[in-house]
Amino acid sequence: MISKFSKNIAPVVQSEISLAKQLEITGNRSESFHHLENAHVLGQESTWWHVKVHILMFLWAIRQRDAKECIGQIIRIIGAATKTAIGLVPAGNTGGSNISPFKKLPISPKHQAAIIKAKGSV
Repeated sequence: MISKFSKNIAPVVQSEISLAKQLEITGNRSESFHHLENAHVLGQESTWWHVKVHILMFLWAIRQRDAKECIGQIIRIIGAATKTAIGLVPAGNTGGSNISPFKKLPISPKHQAAIIKAKGSV
């Protein structure tokens, strides 16, 4: 069952995923991944979105032939699937293998507002 937060945050997460796809198609790989990171920050409190974004990051890494990112994403997919529901997510973490999966990071005011709005509608 998908939580109300997952449903409420879906439009902004999907928007970031869509931007990532468009940018990758045009060859802007780093900016594409940046939008996947945004999707991660926005959706990481939802097991559904958290796992989905890590899978998308894994697929991105395969297309880029980035072995380090692939391995990092496999570890993060397992963590997202098993730890999100019990609240073990470091707020603001962007989800890439260049950041420790345990490190908290600041959340932009825009993303924080979207998260608060999605929680407020729960």
